[in-house]
Amino acid sequence: MKLQQLRAQFSEHQIDAMLVTNPINVSYLSGFTGDDSYILVTKDEAIFLTDARYTEQVKHETEGFRLVERKSTLLEEVVREVKETNVQSVGFEKEYVTFATYQLFEKYIDAKMIGTAGMIEKLRLIKTPEEIKIIKVACGIVDQTFDYILSFIKPGMTELQVSNEMEHYMRKLGAKSSSFDTIVASGWRSALPHGTATDKIIEKGDIVTLDFGALYNGYISDTTRTIAVGEPSDQLKEIYDIVLNAQILGVDALKPGMTGKEADAVTRDYITKHGYGEAFGHSTGHGIGREVHEAPGLSHRSSTVLQPGMCVTCEPGIYIPGVGGVRIEDDVLITETGHEVLTRSKKDLIIL
Repeated sequence: MKLQQLRAQFSEHQIDAMLVTNPINVSYLSGFTGDDSYILVTKDEAIFLTDARYTEQVKHETEGFRLVERKSTLLEEVVREVKETNVQSVGFEKEYVTFATYQLFEKYIDAKMIGTAGMIEKLRLIKTPEEIKIIKVACGIVDQTFDYILSFIKPGMTELQVSNEMEHYMRKLGAKSSSFDTIVASGWRSALPHGTATDKIIEKGDIVTLDFGALYNGYISDTTRTIAVGEPSDQLKEIYDIVLNAQILGVDALKPGMTGKEADAVTRDYITKHGYGEAFGHSTGHGIGREVHEAPGLSHRSSTVLQPGMCVTCEPGIYIPGVGGVRIEDDVLITETGHEVLTRSKKDLIIL
């Protein structure tokens, strides 16, 4: 099905075949979980190019491909297959190919090489029921991890101790790994939107931002909760309430037919109305799936129309340098009638 959907785009891009080199897209099209492999898709067949380390794995994980075990470099095998299949024009993923590799394509491949963008990513926008099931498991893992970590965090611990415990617990629940370096940002560091964990000690009265996700069976979750260890300041409580209300409004508004720009405006306008617009410097959300950040974007630049089957985050935040910050994030599935929230952890301010 995925291969047929890819082939359906060939005429639009004026190509006879597509060379897939991005490991994430190779995995998406085939189910293969290894690396160092290419896929060449022609109008008539799909060729999987790999080496002896992976031939048995390919046989177990994929179907519908002609397996070619390379005896030389991947490029040399591509040159040979293009010649044997007699294709005249080959698309390649220009966003993932270095200029040096492109020069090799031009020099050795006896076909017109055409840089393409977004062909496979376009397919990845709409998740299948099977993909949604996997993402829901990944979301369940982070919900359970948040419940657990509330009983673990204590004043005197370092951010790294907390992040390491979270990543260990996610693996214990079945995750292959975390989706990204877990963010544990406490006190003044919570004003850093991407403040990955350090050896800073969590102190009583600190607000702590926890941004984390689980990689499960090739798909990710991505959630953020902000908690307090001891009583936070009145300003931080005010900021928390504003972000929480903006996030609830943003999630409630998500539905098919609205654009990413319209979704972003819901949270941004609320935060701006309450005087903190300049302290909200990132987009409201982004797509999730095989990668942590993929289409569609929920930002003031996004004209993408939300459709059923898309999975996005909703994560407004406010960040005050020297004081602290708050971000709250859920993963949300766009449905035929509206949306379904996939991360279900409590969002009211928790004071430990």
